[in-house]
Amino acid sequence: MPAPRRARPAPVAEVLRSLHEAYPAARCSLDHVTPLQLLVSTILSAQCTDARVNMVTPELFRRFPDARSLASAPPGALEEVIRSTGFFNAKAKSIRGAAKAIVERHGGEVPRTMEELNVLPGVGRKTANVVLGNAFGAPDGVVVDTHVGRLARRLGWSRHADPEKVERDLNRAIPPGEWVWVSHALIQHGRAACTARAPRCSSCPLERLCPKVGVPARRVA
Repeated sequence: MPAPRRARPAPVAEVLRSLHEAYPAARCSLDHVTPLQLLVSTILSAQCTDARVNMVTPELFRRFPDARSLASAPPGALEEVIRSTGFFNAKAKSIRGAAKAIVERHGGEVPRTMEELNVLPGVGRKTANVVLGNAFGAPDGVVVDTHVGRLARRLGWSRHADPEKVERDLNRAIPPGEWVWVSHALIQHGRAACTARAPRCSSCPLERLCPKVGVPARRVA
């Protein structure tokens, strides 16, 4: 029996045009003023909604306004403020560690390269790309969270589950000038229409373009 034919990937240029029409103002949903605030907020957003993070960070940044104060926060103080974001002990450890490294290695300023960001405690490529793209306008690649990874596979743009491999595929397929915006657009689309369990394909602006890789017919609404 011949092997099944692989679905043809959705055309990148047409998908981007449709996403621009559907989500022209897609932007970072984490409230922040400084690169440090964005870095900390992104660490807090792991397995937590951005809305919940935005509820917590005003008090957090009021009490700990810079890297030095975060690094020297008394035991339990960070944990108390960020408790509602979940996994607060691990997140507090990452925030303290990243802040300490920023103070000791970078004079209290968030570094501007992937290499320097990626070695900070609690900071992987996704978090680093969020900061580089949204705080400094210089992303090293597309931000790949669970929504972006899922949509990349459904659109046939990547066959991988590993976020870094998905990122490499997207970086090759999508023009660098679109990297920051497309991450937000795909995240917004993944929340609004192309959900994990019950994607609303019939009302999706990408429906005619999407090969729907891995979408069971019974789940398509």
